[in-house]
Amino acid sequence: MSKPPFTSWLQEEGLELSEKQHKQFDFYYRLLIDWNEKINLTTLTREADVYEKHFYDSLTPAFYHDFQNDKTMIDIGAGAGFPSLPLKIIYPHLHIVIIDSLKKRITFLEHLAADLQLENVHFLHGRAEDKAHAPEHREHYDTAVARAVAKMPVLTELCLPFVKRKGTFIALKGSEGLNEKEQAGTACRTLGGRWQEASALTLPNEESTRYILKMEKVDHTPRKYPRKAGTPAKKPMV
Repeated sequence: MSKPPFTSWLQEEGLELSEKQHKQFDFYYRLLIDWNEKINLTTLTREADVYEKHFYDSLTPAFYHDFQNDKTMIDIGAGAGFPSLPLKIIYPHLHIVIIDSLKKRITFLEHLAADLQLENVHFLHGRAEDKAHAPEHREHYDTAVARAVAKMPVLTELCLPFVKRKGTFIALKGSEGLNEKEQAGTACRTLGGRWQEASALTLPNEESTRYILKMEKVDHTPRKYPRKAGTPAKKPMV
């Protein structure tokens, strides 16, 4: 298994890759592996694994959400750029902001975006708890996304303050996704969200379970949220 199944998997979901996009994913993989020797970006290094468990997995929200209608996206704790940069490759019109607390990862992402010639991608080094109180970011984005960052009660507090009213927060979760959704009921209501129906899928080759959890922003987030850095993780809203 390598890139050809990746293409057919996406075609089955109605996503067609152009030649340029094929080349971008190929370069993404090569640069990821190269930089992974310098800093810890991923434990997956086999091409087949990266294409399925990083690239394809990052694109699964597009099976259930129409990103064509969005203009702005923020990715909280993107790590090596997942899921926002694969989504940016597919939807180049998106204006994307990525927040990560580790400067080394930001440096990698800046090089990656430049080499992939991705426009309108910006990077913020810092904590989501701090950046969410900045006027230029608070309730500014059509969509917030997050993958492999924290449990849903914590993640909701980190992400929902960035989303504008009528916008969407999308979390990519594994097999415990529905349990995490139930645990985040208090956080959802308190922070101005409303759950939409969860979507379940399995990765094509590995066949492991994934959930796409979507939350609509129906009201303004109270100004005191998110709480100061570290507090959401220590004292989750449950």
